[in-house]
Amino acid sequence: MSLSYLHQSPRLAISPDQAVVCEGWLLKKRRKKLQGFARRYFMLRESGILSYSISPKHPVRDQIAIPHAALSTAVGRKDIHVDSSNATFHIKCLSIEDFNTWMAAFRKFIAVDGRKSTAASRISRLGHSHWNRSSIIAEDMGSVIAELEAAFTLLQLDDSHKKNSSLKSKSDKEKSNHKDNKFSMFKKAGGLHEDGTLAKPMTESNLHARYQRINAAVETLKAQHTALLRSLNGMQGDATQPVARASPLPSTAEDKSEELLSPSRFSTAFTRRSKRASSISSLSDGGPVEWFDAQDNVGEEFVLEEPTPDEERGPIILQTSFSNYKEYENSSSDEEEIARHLSKPEPDLTLQARQVTRRTRLPCGPAGDEGSLFTMLKKNVGKDLSTITFPVSFNEPLTMLQQAAEGMEYHELLQQAADSKDPVERICFIAAFAVSGYAHTRHRSGRKGFNPMLAETFEDTRMRFIAEKVSHTPVVIAYHAEGNGWQLDGKSAGRTKFWGKSLEVIPLGATRLKIEGDIYEWNKPSSFIRNLMMGTKYLEHCGKMTIKNLMSGLSCTIEFKPAGYWGVSNEVAGAVMSPSGEVHAHIEGKWDEQLALALDPSHLRVLWRISPFPKQALDYYGFTTYAITLNEITSDLEGKLPPTDSRLRPDVRALEEGNVELAEEEKTRLEELQRERRRRGADREPRWFKQVGEDWLYVGGYWETRAKGWTDSLVDPLW
Repeated sequence: MSLSYLHQSPRLAISPDQAVVCEGWLLKKRRKKLQGFARRYFMLRESGILSYSISPKHPVRDQIAIPHAALSTAVGRKDIHVDSSNATFHIKCLSIEDFNTWMAAFRKFIAVDGRKSTAASRISRLGHSHWNRSSIIAEDMGSVIAELEAAFTLLQLDDSHKKNSSLKSKSDKEKSNHKDNKFSMFKKAGGLHEDGTLAKPMTESNLHARYQRINAAVETLKAQHTALLRSLNGMQGDATQPVARASPLPSTAEDKSEELLSPSRFSTAFTRRSKRASSISSLSDGGPVEWFDAQDNVGEEFVLEEPTPDEERGPIILQTSFSNYKEYENSSSDEEEIARHLSKPEPDLTLQARQVTRRTRLPCGPAGDEGSLFTMLKKNVGKDLSTITFPVSFNEPLTMLQQAAEGMEYHELLQQAADSKDPVERICFIAAFAVSGYAHTRHRSGRKGFNPMLAETFEDTRMRFIAEKVSHTPVVIAYHAEGNGWQLDGKSAGRTKFWGKSLEVIPLGATRLKIEGDIYEWNKPSSFIRNLMMGTKYLEHCGKMTIKNLMSGLSCTIEFKPAGYWGVSNEVAGAVMSPSGEVHAHIEGKWDEQLALALDPSHLRVLWRISPFPKQALDYYGFTTYAITLNEITSDLEGKLPPTDSRLRPDVRALEEGNVELAEEEKTRLEELQRERRRRGADREPRWFKQVGEDWLYVGGYWETRAKGWTDSLVDPLW
């Protein structure tokens, strides 16, 4: 197949009376995975129906109504994704000219307000400077200007041809009498242009269609010009001109196109706009934002771009109001009426955390072969696994204290919950945080963390996290974290059941979160290590997790669904309910991908999305980017860590550096030191936590003592 045959530019209809608005060859993604794109002939009709077939002579295979669809585009890759309630087309244009032609045709069925909001969302991506936003709009305006120039060129050619035809009508008529009949076709068609191309006669309907094309381009330019002025006003600090902001859209990287472009609900989790004044909300920088509803029977247009790392981890704002929750409908949103705030992080700690450069990979990958967990379990049937001494080959270079900190990776969600004044919105963010605590376990099933020494500690200044081992038998890890307006207390403990082919880990104890006057509490579901005997081991979380507001009774129940043989894996779904059982919101997603709020049957709002794993994660214990930093002693920690911190353990450090023999020796030595202290009755007592009933609560004083400096009289070394 020659290139000229494959690449035939789409043809715009010249008459409004014709049924076809635009037609031509495009590449369409096949329905099944890994089958790539296929060349198909597309036709867009005046009714707004977009259909395709194998060729113009073949029957239509499928069709979509553009006025009822959402269009998302990636200009750089010339991609157009058309999503409606009954089908999804993933289209790739053959050239940028084809892309512009088809988008000009599609925009006839897309609301002007939708284009305005799209342009506004493109210039207001979180983490981008105003200059970048302005340059994006300027690039779009350049494309529209090129479209205008092309339309004017066509009009000029037709006008010049009309003049030449009138001046030379007599000579042309005389010459035509001396020509053969085979040239009469050109006379009927209206003659030839100077470049030799066939010129079509200029009719009134043709002229009207081209004027409509120019008028549509002018309207687009006006919308882009307005957005550009708003961006420039934002650079000048003009508080009178609102600068639109939007949450980042999902990443559409080429290497993940099969996953992200699948016809699922998450690939269309776009933000809908609202014209109501109540939807104009203030962001952290004080800039108001206005959203626009899509018109009835008019499609929507969105622009997909690659989110930056800052955008991916930045705050995601919910632009919906949960005013249907009557009990809290009249709650005040004025910050001055807040009764009390929880303590804020130390300024020096947060400032240092921002300035620290952290590593992006471990010093060494696994140096020894992973041991057979099934063999160890078979030898110790009926025993408590916490009392079994495992070889160091079963460990990863983190302690259980550091693993507890992994569940706090997405603590920004708690800050968003604290900033929210709507009780339903707040509990949705808390649910997203609770689910996100499992994301780091996607590639973790074969190895366990080091069992800490009694009174061993671990700190993380990014969210003022402090953890301590408070009990040896059974093993209990207590931890505390806090931010601006929230405090979290929890414990990591559990028991295990061996089922023959799988191992169940049953968490014990509750996690408690305080935000203003509300207290939220939840328990974690069971986790299963599957395929212990043979096959690839993997981790699965199953059961229900109920997050309850102990003060108001509002609750959110999330079910971690077990994977069927052919079903979707790692799926979670839940609902927010009032004390009377009335459902106010639904959330769904995957614990290793994202969690979204269901706005209606066809629209979702993403609450949380997992940060990308490092490219070589499987070669480094399956660690996330965050986990890689946990055992690192950065510049802000040098000389400030207590002697009990996990980063100072010699066996963990040796395993991280790939020295398995030294790690085994140090691990044995530390365990013997602890047994010796226990025999002498000099075992360590917890310093930073105290037991209240079944819970362990933070007594305070850690960060104050850290600021003064550690002494042996306060904290003795454990190794």
